[in-house]
Amino acid sequence: MTATLIQSPDRVLLKNISWQTYQSLVKDFEQQPAIRLTYDRGLLEIRMPLDPHETYKKLLGRLVEALTEELGIEIRSLGSRTCEREDLGKGLEPDQCYYIQNEPTIWDKEQIDLTKDPPPDLAIEVDITSSSINRLDIYLNLGVPEVWRYDGQSIIIDFLENNQYQLRERSIAFPLLTTQDIERFLALKKTTKENALIRLFREWVRENMAKNRL
Repeated sequence: MTATLIQSPDRVLLKNISWQTYQSLVKDFEQQPAIRLTYDRGLLEIRMPLDPHETYKKLLGRLVEALTEELGIEIRSLGSRTCEREDLGKGLEPDQCYYIQNEPTIWDKEQIDLTKDPPPDLAIEVDITSSSINRLDIYLNLGVPEVWRYDGQSIIIDFLENNQYQLRERSIAFPLLTTQDIERFLALKKTTKENALIRLFREWVRENMAKNRL
C-alpha cells in the first residue's frame, strides 16, 4: 500500500513504490524534464524544482561546457538523464551529468546501460531545497566518481575514493578549478548577465591556461 510521507509545494515523498511503478513514472515524465524522480528501494521522491534551482543548474552546466571547450576536452553531456540500477533498487536524475574521462568509451553509444557501462564521471546537484532522500548515497552506489553540490551559497566537491566520498577543494576532472573559483563565478550571477558571465569565465580560463604554460 502506497503511503505519502511528505507533501509540500515542491515535492512529494511516497513509500512502498515498486520498481515497475517507478519505471512507469520515468517514462510518463519524459516530456516534463522539470520534474525530478529519486528512487531508493521503495521510497520515491517527486520534486518540482523552482526557478532558482533551474537557474543555477543551467549556469553550472554552462561553466562546465565552456571550460571543456577552452581546454579542448571532449565530453558527452547527458543533462538530467535517469541514472538507475534495478539490481541496486536505486535511481535518480542528476541536475547535470557528463562523461569526461570515460567519454572515449561511450561517446557513440545510442543507449547507455549502467549495469555494463561506466557511470557519468561528473554529476551536478543543486540543493537549494534539500531532497528527502540521500541522493549522495545513490551516487555512491552507482559509482559516480565526482559530484558537485551547490546549496545557493557554497560548492562542495565530493570525490569517490575507497568506496566513500571525500571532500576536495579542487575538481578531479578539471584540476584547474577549485571550489572558490566556482563560487566566485556563481556569485557574479547577482550582478552580471548570463552570457557576459560566461565570457568572463572563458577569459579567466585562458589566463590560467597561459600561466600554467609559463
